[in-house]
Amino acid sequence: MSMLKTKGHGTHLLLPLSVLLILIVINLIKGADYFSITLINGALYGNIPNILFGAAELVIISIGMTLVTAASRGQDISVGVSGAITSAVFVQVVLNAGNSGPITWFTILTGFLASCLVGILIGAFNGSLVAIFKVQPMVATLILFTAGRSIAFLIDGKLSPVLANELISRIGGVIPGIPIQTPILLTVLFIIIIAVILKTTNLKLYTEAVGINEGVARLNGINPILIKFTNYMILGVCTAVAGFIAVSKAGRHDSVNLLKFIEMDAILAVAIGGNALSGGTFSIAGSIIGAYTIEVLNRTLLRLEIGTETIKAFKAVFIIILMIIASPVVRAYVSKVVRRTRISPEITKEVSDAITK
Repeated sequence: MSMLKTKGHGTHLLLPLSVLLILIVINLIKGADYFSITLINGALYGNIPNILFGAAELVIISIGMTLVTAASRGQDISVGVSGAITSAVFVQVVLNAGNSGPITWFTILTGFLASCLVGILIGAFNGSLVAIFKVQPMVATLILFTAGRSIAFLIDGKLSPVLANELISRIGGVIPGIPIQTPILLTVLFIIIIAVILKTTNLKLYTEAVGINEGVARLNGINPILIKFTNYMILGVCTAVAGFIAVSKAGRHDSVNLLKFIEMDAILAVAIGGNALSGGTFSIAGSIIGAYTIEVLNRTLLRLEIGTETIKAFKAVFIIILMIIASPVVRAYVSKVVRRTRISPEITKEVSDAITK
């Protein structure tokens, strides 16, 4: 399709990579041991492993948010709540199985699949509102955002259940004999699965087509409702995986605070990654880099000993500056200035000849 002929995403990655580099330089100035990694109890620890570990949930949700943004030209603000609900289902399945016998890998897998199914149903609910009833995405997902944590609290039985189990601890920490923390491995595996899906199917092409021009996509035989519906269900799976990792890390389920405000960081990761929040062409790689950039920013502010009560204010100012720099208005102005100040080869040659004479 001619409408999908766009520039590569290489230039879009320049912003998140530049910001990431600046943050790394700041950390190196603060301490030269930034890249140091130590082996503790058979696992690798240090700033880099900690960043990869801490950003696991954000990376996974940012991938789904990218697909939904590209297709529906809007954002899902219920992803944190969805993760709380799906993880509550996972916890209940595991605990109920534990009451009748030991918790095994099969039990955990059953609970995980159940949480993924619930995530798909949540995605289908949001997707139907957006794709079929044409509700604006942020408004459609506001329903679950408002009521979702109460639903998770009811699933928990109005408690904060604890998962005191060795196998769960391994998923949230380290599997003996493997030096890399399990959430990092799960994130890499999930990225590979998404990459394979996008590479072997037409999902990326169809998603971009619907996001760019839904009417033209329909004329080319693409079903916009199906594409939006599919991407919302994929995002539902992303929230289930993120909730599974988050509750495994914590070892307990807190329906109030689990993945709280992660939807805002996910939207920012998509934007920092060079993706237009108005939909269309997208870069999963950009969103992944954006997610890690946000995690590095959070840890950099802590490393600079900024108080936890003011860290959100500093983060907000930084993000505002970043978004202004990345805005189309600033980009257009910079391009205009560059064109005006660019010296043509002919003028350069004349100046060089004059200097030589």
